[in-house]
Amino acid sequence: MKSKFKNYLPATPSPGLRAGNVFAFLAYWLGVALLTNATETKPVTVWPPPPAEPRIVFVREISEPPDIGVRPPALMRFANWITGVTSSRQKMDRPFGLAVDDAENLLVTDTAAGTVAYLDLTHKKWQSWSAVGDIRLLSPVAAVHAGKTFFVADSAIGKVIAFDKNGKVQFAITNGLERPTGLALLGDRLVIADSQRHQIVVCDLHGKMISKFGQRGRGPGEFNFPTHVSVDRQRRIYVTDSLNCRIQIFDADGHFLRTFGSAGDGPGRFSRPKGVAVDGDGHIYVVDGVFNNVQIFDEQNRLLLDFGEPGAAAGQFCLPNAIVINSKNEIFVADAFNHRLQEFRYLSKP
Repeated sequence: MKSKFKNYLPATPSPGLRAGNVFAFLAYWLGVALLTNATETKPVTVWPPPPAEPRIVFVREISEPPDIGVRPPALMRFANWITGVTSSRQKMDRPFGLAVDDAENLLVTDTAAGTVAYLDLTHKKWQSWSAVGDIRLLSPVAAVHAGKTFFVADSAIGKVIAFDKNGKVQFAITNGLERPTGLALLGDRLVIADSQRHQIVVCDLHGKMISKFGQRGRGPGEFNFPTHVSVDRQRRIYVTDSLNCRIQIFDADGHFLRTFGSAGDGPGRFSRPKGVAVDGDGHIYVVDGVFNNVQIFDEQNRLLLDFGEPGAAAGQFCLPNAIVINSKNEIFVADAFNHRLQEFRYLSKP
């Protein structure tokens, strides 16, 4: 970048530089920094690659508050730019669980940092909790937001904890749970995947158990360490049946509908399926933590496309874990060991 601006560098300030000139000098370099960032461009990453018509496009990565537009005061930004020092207090360490709420904002659990973060994308705010009430989070793996209540599943504590935006505990769900690992909202119900008990538990939003289904096994409706759960617009429940290497789909009452996937390294097969989500056209997205990719299926279980590979560049992953898709078909993937989220967009046909 130096050659780009070499003709615009100011003369070296003299020892007797006045305060007003110092301010002008600092303001100049702040402008140069902003101009440098504004003029840098990166090639667009899409899948499938040209000349095929693109269906998935990379948008951005998110690892800390400035990535969603949260900005410290201008003077602090300039000082950080001069010194190269930034605050890492809210940087993601190992993002693990993801959810999107009705306002299209994100909840992110970080198992290494032991935190739950709420990313208000509309108002550009980033709030996080490492403890709620007198409970310190040990291994928060999933979280959702309904109304004024946040729910976090902590697999080490063995509870789903409900709390408000001030971190005040409302109640905890413990009965019938051993190792909760996945959460999803189904209207006024909370769907919980319990990995250790190989079952799905359904509660109301006050923590009262309504039903549960599943047991350990390999048959329809049976599980082998289920880890993730999500719900589509038709109120169908999708469960990642992790060690059976498949996705199982149920209706809102827990009745088995169908399953797809099996162990293997070919297209449409899984090694370690993780997060599952559905876009606005009914396509099913499955993250595979070992393959470091996302596979996309239609409602007939046919593989349509996959994207991703090992690495740290755009569209590359290192042990991705979770995925969510909002109403605008914006896709967020928890790229755990790259310490970031990656955002993509599904380009729906008119």
